[in-house]
Amino acid sequence: MVLRLGATMALPLRQQNALLLAAGYAPAWQERDLSTPDLAAVNSALDYMLAHHEPYPGFVVDRCWNLLRANRGALNLTEFLTGPARGDAPLEKVNLAVALVSPDGLRPFIVNWQEAALYFVRGVRADADADGAPAMASLLNRLLGVPGVPALSEMLLPEEDQAPLLPIHFRRDDTSLRLFTTIATLGTPRDVTVEEIRIEFFFPMDEPTAQAFRRLASG
Repeated sequence: MVLRLGATMALPLRQQNALLLAAGYAPAWQERDLSTPDLAAVNSALDYMLAHHEPYPGFVVDRCWNLLRANRGALNLTEFLTGPARGDAPLEKVNLAVALVSPDGLRPFIVNWQEAALYFVRGVRADADADGAPAMASLLNRLLGVPGVPALSEMLLPEEDQAPLLPIHFRRDDTSLRLFTTIATLGTPRDVTVEEIRIEFFFPMDEPTAQAFRRLASG
């Protein structure tokens, strides 16, 4: 009955497990690490999608926007904007949400940063409201605590005519890159980790951007 209620309410698997625990039952859905042999087919599919999206950026993130893997196009974009990573720098967990809004991340290179942050922070807010998990609430609070990120109640949509898609406009020196994103998920999940994986693909909005990525890919 608990599982039927969860399915009828279209609850994510993580929330169905929480509902089962609250009712005194064991969780029904496993949460595996991506490195486990059981998820070899999933890993192969993720690698395939990232590889075939070259030379454009592709990222795989978890539900809290922690980076799990990226393709060469994503590394080319990051290195073009911020410079190559230092070889002696310690490896740190990268959060794409924080990188977008942080002055120490990609924010200085985003021309329409406020507009992009508006949509992104609202998306995280919606996920936090729907998820109800402390991790999502913590991410939202972290984003809203970054200097320069306005309170959600103070964010206003631009009044000018809007394009069908919101581009993210990167610029470094004289080079502009206009991209839009799509987010893919894995279908028919029966594992919490698998259900929460997001694959974000960046596509060029114009031919100059496409040409720039082809140049970056060629070295």
